[in-house]
Amino acid sequence: MDIKRIKQILSSSADIEVMYNGASVWIDELHEEEGLVTCHLRGPLEERTQVEVDQLVEK
Repeated sequence: MDIKRIKQILSSSADIEVMYNGASVWIDELHEEEGLVTCHLRGPLEERTQVEVDQLVEK
């Protein structure tokens, strides 16, 4: 995935499914200069992690 698409997803009101390592995640924040996003797994767990933008896949 690229930074432009991450920005579109963050500004959208639609529920757009994004995958990281085979798991569905919510994108919380984009760190554009570093090429990273902060995200967390969909569901009850709120543990957040930072991953590289290109490791995310839109489903």
